[in-house]
Amino acid sequence: MSSKESKRFLIPNKAVTKQRRISNSSLSQTAMAASTAQSIPILRFRANDSKSLVSLPGSCLRVMASSARAIPCSLRSDNPWLGAGVKLSGGGGPVVTRVVIRSATIEEIEAEKSAIEKDVKSKMEKTIETLRTSFNSIRTGRANVAMLDKIEVEYYGSPVSLKSIAQISTPDGTSLLLQPYDKSSLKAIEKAIVNSDLGVTPNNDGDVIRLSLPPLTSERRKELTKVVAKQSEEGKVALRNIRRDALKSYDKLEKEKKLSEDNVKDLSSDLQKLIDTYMKKVEDLCKQKEKELLKV
Repeated sequence: MSSKESKRFLIPNKAVTKQRRISNSSLSQTAMAASTAQSIPILRFRANDSKSLVSLPGSCLRVMASSARAIPCSLRSDNPWLGAGVKLSGGGGPVVTRVVIRSATIEEIEAEKSAIEKDVKSKMEKTIETLRTSFNSIRTGRANVAMLDKIEVEYYGSPVSLKSIAQISTPDGTSLLLQPYDKSSLKAIEKAIVNSDLGVTPNNDGDVIRLSLPPLTSERRKELTKVVAKQSEEGKVALRNIRRDALKSYDKLEKEKKLSEDNVKDLSSDLQKLIDTYMKKVEDLCKQKEKELLKV
């Protein structure tokens, strides 16, 4: 038998391999045992230069390994480890290769499912928080320090948040007062405000910067509601992308035989319900902001 026909299968975590020549009658007896043996899912099983080997519940393992064809002759389960006898028919005669394969435990599968669900919820919460921050930065009728949340200032060659280099207050409902911790940053702060979409002209007296907010015109209010609608749609797209990535993760687990088709359907249904909940949050934030903008 050539070196390619007598392969050592590489198993993640642990592999035990023994080879011996046996007679055709022994092979037949071993193959018969496989028909009544229990088969359980296997995580990953790869030959050196061949395709993955996968065991399906209740069916035989079939593998193409270079010039040799392999099928299971016997299977026996011992906790999360699976013992399998594999018959190889090569040019030098039949050979039995015995391996020990690590299979997935229920705890491991549940851990992977839980990790996906946790990641999905975390990303959705961040999407809602990002949208809320964006809405807060859109000016309504009254002065609000959150209007400056998204403004960044070029400070000593690096962009930094305006709120990190200046104290911001609202002396009244129509103005903002900015007192920088470092007076040398006054010019940079003034420039950042002028270049922003606030639509106000800063008043720099050398110590502080004052922002007087003129009343919003009806036309400007309508323009801002369009901005809110656009940002809301971007939030919904982000949620759909999160759902798409989660579905891909579930499909991957199904292909690895860690989840059944019914499992994936149930998880997909739960995921859709979660998405619907967060879509409703986006719509509620949008309606609330539009109401603030249109209130005179």
